[in-house]
Amino acid sequence: MRLRGVGRRYGLGGPWVLRGVDLEVPPGSLTRVEGRNGSGKSTLLRLLAGIDAPSTGRITGRPPTAYVPERFPAELPFSALGYLTHLGRIHGLARAAAARGAGEWLERFGADGYAGTPLAELSKGTSQKIAVAQALLAAPGLLVLDEAWTGLDQAARGVLDAAVAERVADGGAVVFVDHDPRRLAGAPDRVLRVIETRLVPVETDTREAPGTAGGRAHAPAVPGPSASAGERPSPAGTRPGQSTAPAVAWVRVEAEGAPGAELPAGLPGGAVCEYGPAATAHGSGKAAAGPAGRVVRLTVGAAHSDALLRTLLTADPPWHIRAVTTVGDTHEPAEGPQEPTEAPKEKA
Repeated sequence: MRLRGVGRRYGLGGPWVLRGVDLEVPPGSLTRVEGRNGSGKSTLLRLLAGIDAPSTGRITGRPPTAYVPERFPAELPFSALGYLTHLGRIHGLARAAAARGAGEWLERFGADGYAGTPLAELSKGTSQKIAVAQALLAAPGLLVLDEAWTGLDQAARGVLDAAVAERVADGGAVVFVDHDPRRLAGAPDRVLRVIETRLVPVETDTREAPGTAGGRAHAPAVPGPSASAGERPSPAGTRPGQSTAPAVAWVRVEAEGAPGAELPAGLPGGAVCEYGPAATAHGSGKAAAGPAGRVVRLTVGAAHSDALLRTLLTADPPWHIRAVTTVGDTHEPAEGPQEPTEAPKEKA
């Protein structure tokens, strides 16, 4: 599969979300996509999956493709088994094969007890298992995962990790976005980052991931657009196409939950937690007002702040977001989580 000069923008004359993207996605490859909030990661995945069409450029050679979106439409009028069987038929399976595969994936994800449950009645975690299962049913040539691990329990995440490895081993290509920087660490053939509408390669970590035989040393180069007239040459010590932008900032989110509330599962990896009195209200210099709930400050890399906010806001009950601020850069050392202290008490 090839992307040549691909760009995408929404609306006539709207700003470019992606521009000049040249990319090859060979069979049997595993590609991780990173980027800041709103940088265009999901747009790129939708283009790869064929959900969106490019505004400019060409995409050729797309194999049979399956896609796990960031949000699953749980309001569809199907039972879990009925939905998976229906999607299996759409992916080209015979009815018997689709129903058999649907049952097998439900069992593998530990959701076979919900086969007859309407989608609208499933929990968010079980709905996410269904969303992932529909993409794996027909063993697609290209599997596109947009934060597919979010909302899954630990066992289901392990099942998805194994399924990704199986797809790649069988010659399928997998492209994924995930808020946890440790996800499939050491496994991707390459890591790409969306920066200012462009797609640039990132050198991958050579450390071994748990349960792997070893990491990959470097990400293969991604074909990039040729330098146009008037374009400045790359600074000394950098490769063409390598970003020279400053390091991305960390983001600190101050949130308040109900008294005694526990943080929801699925927070981005590496989040630094601080419990205690509320920080000053954003930009005011005064103490933030509010009910005497549990206040927490969570610090993550900017690329993972959208996932953090989504996890907090979709918790049951949801957390109240007091402030979102940037703090330092990606090289700022992060402290370990602090011990919880008593939540502030309201004055009588």
